[in-house]
Amino acid sequence: MKFEDLLLEIGGFGRFQILILFVLCLARINLPMHFLLHSFLAATPSHHCAIPHQEAFVNLTMEEILLISIPREPDGTFRSCEMFSQPQFHLLLNSSLQPENDSVIQNCQHGWVYDHSQFTSTISTQWDLVCEQRGLNQATATFFFIGVTIGAVVFGYLSDRFDTLIWRLFLQGFSFNDKAFTNLPFPGEVLCVPAERCLPLAGMEWVDIEHRTFSGVLTSIFWSIGNMLLALIAYLVREWHWLLVAVTGPCLLSIIYLMTGPNLSRVSCLDLERTAAELFPSFHLSQALRMITTDKKPGESYSYISLFRTPVLRKISLCSGAVFGVAFSYYGMSMKLTGFGLNMYLSQFVFGIIEIPAKMIVYVLVNRIGRRQSQAWSLILTGLCIGANIIIPKSSLVQTMSIAITGKGLSEAAFTTVFLYTSELYPTVLRQNGMGYTSFTARIGGALAPLVFLLDDVWRSLPEVTYCGVAVCCGSVAFLLPETLNQHLSDYCTAFQKLQSIGLQPTKKKTSNKKQSVNCTKKV
Repeated sequence: MKFEDLLLEIGGFGRFQILILFVLCLARINLPMHFLLHSFLAATPSHHCAIPHQEAFVNLTMEEILLISIPREPDGTFRSCEMFSQPQFHLLLNSSLQPENDSVIQNCQHGWVYDHSQFTSTISTQWDLVCEQRGLNQATATFFFIGVTIGAVVFGYLSDRFDTLIWRLFLQGFSFNDKAFTNLPFPGEVLCVPAERCLPLAGMEWVDIEHRTFSGVLTSIFWSIGNMLLALIAYLVREWHWLLVAVTGPCLLSIIYLMTGPNLSRVSCLDLERTAAELFPSFHLSQALRMITTDKKPGESYSYISLFRTPVLRKISLCSGAVFGVAFSYYGMSMKLTGFGLNMYLSQFVFGIIEIPAKMIVYVLVNRIGRRQSQAWSLILTGLCIGANIIIPKSSLVQTMSIAITGKGLSEAAFTTVFLYTSELYPTVLRQNGMGYTSFTARIGGALAPLVFLLDDVWRSLPEVTYCGVAVCCGSVAFLLPETLNQHLSDYCTAFQKLQSIGLQPTKKKTSNKKQSVNCTKKV
């Protein structure tokens, strides 16, 4: 018997699971606002070189001043990063004339003038992170993901070694009195990385096999709701300082979880204790539960190195790490909100709302064709959609937007699947380390995604080609992973089986509609 069977003995999916999912869903809403805030915080509005005042400009309109001071692109728009070294007054007579030579064109010398119709201020307009400094603007998103990457490694290790949410909720409630349990610290839950990774994982580990996919998809849907709310908040708050405050403020709600989360576990603990008392009257539940987690040699510990110690784990770790292309393609598409004929706010909202039907489709597919096929094909099709938009003319806005929306939905489907899939690939004692490792590789993809936009200086379509190639290659690697559909989460044999091995037999056994028998002899 495994942990999922123990959950089935108390009903599998009850009040405690509903309460936990409710809390987790609320916490998930705020997370995408941080991960995608860069799109609005560092947005670059249209701009041109600042033109110093001259006496010769007194009788000229602003349009005429721009005409003689700034060269134009072939489509007629003014260049953003160049200006004439001297006013070209002859252009007033014939604006179609071109400069006689490029020597009269230079980079901006007096700063820039920005269009404030869409944004009151951004970090780009405040610190002039445009033109030659454009790389620093994209690097702000990279710095964020580097911080998340470090957090994924650190908290993945700490969660398993010291302060694992799952087993602390499970064991501490029986080892201490209520007052001591309620006041136990959960510092990791206040931070972004554990909230993004540990809390959804908690929801999945606390439910039975039948509801595991439902739990993963449900919490993921609230990520999409957060995407849509980000569009609304950014539309209402156009100044970047206050936008940052508006997005960060709700993080204080995590304190509510810090205070109430441990209390929720007592609902399930009481049910478990009553069930265990009926099945094994002579054995205390806390001892049984400890057997679940102490099936390892004294002093034995697990680290990230453990993910590569056996051939099976080594293959899983290498292949699951290669699907960093999920985050690479997802954030590459999410941060490109222009060029589709819609303003940034509407594009963000549409990209958010399309994720919800994508998750609904994932809920069906992962239970029909399996996790592996869903993961591989959703990522491959994402890359093909990105590649298709390279071929389609930019003037075909309807086709471009339609394919972009389809690709965004597929990228979210890949992201939803990978979160469910990778959590099922590792045994319990390695699950947080495994999730920390895959989150680490995913954040590397997220950190590289904004920098790829800078490749358009080499070739205009090179960023899209890069996103396409990485998505297709990483999707192909997913075919090498094992299938986990309807499989128990890798775990050690439960205490109940150990009780039977020492001669204690259940006095009664409830029937349950288990989908398959448990094989505790299988080694990872």
